[in-house]
Amino acid sequence: MNTMTRTLTTAALSVASAATLFVVPSAHAATTSGAACPTPSRAEIRHSYDSKVDKPPRGATAIRGVRVGHLPAGFTYGGVVAGKHKGVTEYGYQWGDDRPNADPRQRSLWVRVLCWPDARKLTDLKRLPVTYGTFTAGVKTATIGGHRVLTREGDGALGDGQYVGWVEREGVVITVMASTPLVPDLEKVIAGIHLP
Repeated sequence: MNTMTRTLTTAALSVASAATLFVVPSAHAATTSGAACPTPSRAEIRHSYDSKVDKPPRGATAIRGVRVGHLPAGFTYGGVVAGKHKGVTEYGYQWGDDRPNADPRQRSLWVRVLCWPDARKLTDLKRLPVTYGTFTAGVKTATIGGHRVLTREGDGALGDGQYVGWVEREGVVITVMASTPLVPDLEKVIAGIHLP
């Protein structure tokens, strides 16, 4: 496995493996209407399950139904991360570069939408039923990019950097994981994320 694939796979282990249990939605389930939560298409679920890498990476509309208006420069590859775990549908995209995980200059950004009916207020994120990217320890409340968020430092599973999450609207959670070199860009990244 090359460095590029290994980097992408490390951060996406839980959701990629969860794709085996993913109930494939009907063709119209992946919708972008104002009240809906963006969900992956069948093709994207397969893309994630197969750990396929996009080189060059997708841009601002990498996650269907979500616009990531500010993407820092320097990414060389990316990949869809999708799955389902304990009633939460996860759909996101991870951008990265070709440096190895251990390199402190490695640039990685993971934006994820979680469709979770129990998400109503910020404190609900402490109960978010996911394998990677929980808000159970070392959590602080802050305002970043115009959103009231929970934030914590990255860990071994997520990598070094900053992890942030908020309830975009009832039933829709957004999380962002930025590696250490991209932490100064978090304000712009978060401010630039829009759902219809």
